[in-house]
Amino acid sequence: MANSKQAFLDRLAHLGVIAAIKEPKHFETALGLKEQLSGVFLMTGNIGVIKRYTDLFHEHDLPVFLHLEKIGGLCTDAYGLDYLAKTVRPTGVVTTKTSVVKTAQKLGLITIQRFFLVDTEGLDNIAKSIESVRPDIIEVMPARIPEMIGRVKEMTNIPIITGGLLYEWEHAEACFRQGTTAVSSSKPELWRRPAHMPSK
Repeated sequence: MANSKQAFLDRLAHLGVIAAIKEPKHFETALGLKEQLSGVFLMTGNIGVIKRYTDLFHEHDLPVFLHLEKIGGLCTDAYGLDYLAKTVRPTGVVTTKTSVVKTAQKLGLITIQRFFLVDTEGLDNIAKSIESVRPDIIEVMPARIPEMIGRVKEMTNIPIITGGLLYEWEHAEACFRQGTTAVSSSKPELWRRPAHMPSK
């Protein structure tokens, strides 16, 4: 687990782009850009197909994370997560729930905890979560308040992903300047770095 986690963190820092996939029709696009992507967030599917989806990305050596609140029919209690870890076998999970982070870590999954910054309470929630459980990565949303990434960066050395409301690469570049490790986007046109912006 330690080696696979470090390998993903290195890839995250080097490439800096996560494809957030909301529709199966975008699988082929993501696979075609696998050399440019740190990984994918699967935000589509259900318990009946998610192993097949996960295996597809693993076959192409692309790290795959399941956004647990977006997968139909998947229970996130200890039994559901145990099934996920042993049978579906994603690289890791994305969740908003601290309790799920704790359980998933015990099962050897890389954990990404998502936070929404709508007010100062959002910053307090991040601080409390870091104190009670240390996710492997934090995802801060939305990405269009890059100065808040700097505030989160002051709290912790945990890698930060940001996403939400990204419409062009200039928005992503503003986040990188504030210290984000990577950006996530559901827009396939943002999965390919512009020619003027090489890998980090």
